[in-house]
Amino acid sequence: MSEFQQPRRNGQTAPTRHVHLIGICGSAMASLAGMLQLQGWRVTGSDKAAYPPMSDLLEQLHIPIAQPFSGDNLEPRPDLVIVGNAISRGNEELEYVLDQRIPFRSLAQLIHEEFLVDRESLVIAGTHGKTTTTSMLAWIYETAATNNSALAPSFLIGGIAENFGSSFALRPTRPFVLEGDEYDTAFFDKGPKFLHYFPDALILTHVEFDHADIYADLESVKTAFKRLVNLVPQRGRIVAFDGSANVTECVSRAFCAVERYGFAAESYWRIADLSIQGDLSRWYIERNGMRWLQVEMPMIGEHNVLNATAAAALAAGQGVPAEAIQRALQTFRSVKRRLEVIAEINGVTVIDDFAHHPTAIRETLRALRLRYPESRLWAVIEPRSNTLRRNVFEQELTESLSLADEIVMAAVYQATNIPGDQILHPEHIVKALESRGHSARQLPDVAAIVAYLVANLKSGDVVAILSNGGFDGIYQKLPEALRSGASRAVAP
Repeated sequence: MSEFQQPRRNGQTAPTRHVHLIGICGSAMASLAGMLQLQGWRVTGSDKAAYPPMSDLLEQLHIPIAQPFSGDNLEPRPDLVIVGNAISRGNEELEYVLDQRIPFRSLAQLIHEEFLVDRESLVIAGTHGKTTTTSMLAWIYETAATNNSALAPSFLIGGIAENFGSSFALRPTRPFVLEGDEYDTAFFDKGPKFLHYFPDALILTHVEFDHADIYADLESVKTAFKRLVNLVPQRGRIVAFDGSANVTECVSRAFCAVERYGFAAESYWRIADLSIQGDLSRWYIERNGMRWLQVEMPMIGEHNVLNATAAAALAAGQGVPAEAIQRALQTFRSVKRRLEVIAEINGVTVIDDFAHHPTAIRETLRALRLRYPESRLWAVIEPRSNTLRRNVFEQELTESLSLADEIVMAAVYQATNIPGDQILHPEHIVKALESRGHSARQLPDVAAIVAYLVANLKSGDVVAILSNGGFDGIYQKLPEALRSGASRAVAP
């Protein structure tokens, strides 16, 4: 038991202790807040701005969010403070914590201390696909638990899993499924969060250069994943994507069994006879050269088929029955902000996708092409992630966006925070797309983007809104404007 767990005295639980989370609206931070509440803590938090889906989750949990940051938010003094990894020196609350010597931890530290020591740690890592794969694996275990309650999982996911309506669960059982983030841990711990999770079994989806604000190059990213691989014990297992030389390099010196998954003929878990029609994907999984499981899943895109195969492989290797895996994937309902249809108005379909990297954008647009082959596809992108705000992937971003028919680019989010020689220039992307014959433009703000879309969208169009943040409320503003426009069109 960590020093911060709730002790019992004379058979009675000690007085409730108070934990405060600085940066509580981050996806993992909000989930941790809910888990600590289940653990018996009184939970408060603060952030500079709250937006869905995590603000909705915290409201449902009746966890208050103080806005903006202020030292006053730490009175009365909490017993413990969790400092989010987005919080830097100079933040009013962090400075108050340091001045007053209030005990503090990082999210990853506390997860290990409070929740992982006596559990089986099942970690999903990689630069892409980990949120969806984590959700799939948690749902597989949840489905299997109907026949074996010992398999009921605790989980921590970087998004709202629609099957659960939550991003976390805490059970007294051993399996703990959690998303392993390669981003840094806290202002006082610049190593990746996943190094605190000590996996018993690991899925490694992709390894690419990302997070250009904290990693200098691809080699430094690979070093982080190699260190994660080195934490898996000899008795453990690694399920690793077969289509990436970077993944191959990262698992090459593992001390445990490594099982590859994907489309390669020699892979231990091989995808065969894939068919994607409408909203449904069907395929067989071959296990060690033998046909093992037929899968049907109400999701589109090769990337989701790969995610599902990885989750199935890890679960099967940990003893989850094949029938439960098959039933779980057949009933899997995705994750909020992953190819999520948020509105269908007057024949226009509006889709929200958590886009943070050119590869993720490419796979999203490829999937939408499959799902809506006859539609005019719009990509509306906000360069918001710390990678997309930089010019390191200008060419790759152009390639990805060229899968759309119409491209609208917003301004770079908080551009003044990026060094001038590193900043992305959306006008370069627009010019390159136009030279390829695509219709592309940059617009200054969300008001201009919404006005342009309402004036130019037609019935049958599909609009993919691509951002890893709030995008100034476009997810609400565009549907409202489309409804208003449709109402005016039919008004007498």
